[in-house]
Amino acid sequence: MSRFSLKIVVIDDDPTGSQTVHSCPLLLAWDVACLRRGLRHPSPLLFVLANTRALPPDEAACRNREIVDALAEALSLEAIPESSIVLVSRGDSTLRGHGVLEPEVLASQWGLRFGAIDATLHSPAFFEGGRITRNGVHFLQDQPVHTTIFARDRLFGFSTSDLAAWLEEKSDGQIRAASVARLGIERLEGEPLELVRWLGALEGNRSVVVDASRPEHLQALGAAVRQLQGRKRFLFRSAASLLNGLADSGPAPLGPQPRDAKALTGLRRRDGSGLPLPGLVAIGSHVRLADQQLEHLLLEPRCVGVELPVARVARILEGGTPDLLLPDLERELHGCIEAVLRSRRTPVLFTSRGELHFGSGAAAAAIRLRFGMQLARVMARLVAGLEPELGYVISKGGITTGTLLREGLDLPSVDLQGQLLPGLSMVTALVGGDHPPAEASAALPVLTFPGNLGEPETLRQAWLLMEDGA
Repeated sequence: MSRFSLKIVVIDDDPTGSQTVHSCPLLLAWDVACLRRGLRHPSPLLFVLANTRALPPDEAACRNREIVDALAEALSLEAIPESSIVLVSRGDSTLRGHGVLEPEVLASQWGLRFGAIDATLHSPAFFEGGRITRNGVHFLQDQPVHTTIFARDRLFGFSTSDLAAWLEEKSDGQIRAASVARLGIERLEGEPLELVRWLGALEGNRSVVVDASRPEHLQALGAAVRQLQGRKRFLFRSAASLLNGLADSGPAPLGPQPRDAKALTGLRRRDGSGLPLPGLVAIGSHVRLADQQLEHLLLEPRCVGVELPVARVARILEGGTPDLLLPDLERELHGCIEAVLRSRRTPVLFTSRGELHFGSGAAAAAIRLRFGMQLARVMARLVAGLEPELGYVISKGGITTGTLLREGLDLPSVDLQGQLLPGLSMVTALVGGDHPPAEASAALPVLTFPGNLGEPETLRQAWLLMEDGA
């Protein structure tokens, strides 16, 4: 990495935030050696898949501090100046997750290592998913996001689409709405030098809400940030679209992905005779859209549902012998999936629809998160046990996908190949950071599918592409 190049380091709260970019490493481990390999990669983007949305607040905070400390050591060993780094905390474009806690912890830890942050800019716009911010208010398909089902999330619900008020709500009043600055579209479309001046005047870790309704708005922001690099320290909490604005404003824009849809579907593994190996779909997400997509997919005669019974798992975990009974359930489900594979159809492994109720309050939320991780681990073990027989996996849900990649398939990092459909990223194992092409072609392709993305038919469309080719 050139001493004068800029590296955008993205600490992602689940594995899906790279859904607008390509050809960059996604790290599932953040030890110093792994980070050093990632920093050497020629891409301007480096993702650290922290999976913190699956953690309670104290554990999410601890993981962010751990990553910053390891990153600081890796930068020192690679002789990369801190001024060459843009730090981004990537979160959900529908405002779920630890959207205030994580940037607060990062600002504090980064400040201890390198000096105070001048401003934290919040940019949840995600154009591919129909999310824009206008006049400080965040919209999903022209609907204020607090009126959508995502605002009623049992863990991360909220009551307002006004981002300044949202910051006050989520910080329990520590960030006052009146203190939040707004970077409006009129400024982003105005004189570039004036935008640089405005950003340059920010200090004291000011909270800033970024309006954006078109990619050009975030490209203007990216260009201004580059001009101020080394003079100001900015931290970002963003959805995926800002990453394009930051990367494409540089001297070497990302450009189109090298693999088109046909090439991505061609990553499907084959047996020794050259015949395509079967695929598997895993669905852990519980948002209503995921339910609809599952219903549409199971209308396909070539797909067979295999239900992971959530209530039964809960009873097993509550009982006295989960170490005995849970493997029994997993063997039973493994047999069901094997039978579907032998019939030359696609098994669709899904958790029971609906959600268990754990009560209310912080303690109940922590229990819900822990149970969600236990379910994801069961699913990850099931898929990993079948990995040698599979040609591809479609994994729906951030916690489901993160757990599958890191714990199930035991991957320290993956290589982002590109998007099969808007927002749906294909990844393969990245062996040692520089694996030969033969190894790359043998790696299991995993299509990472956010829980909140697409239309009712999108999952079926993705499956048809993987089964029948683009």
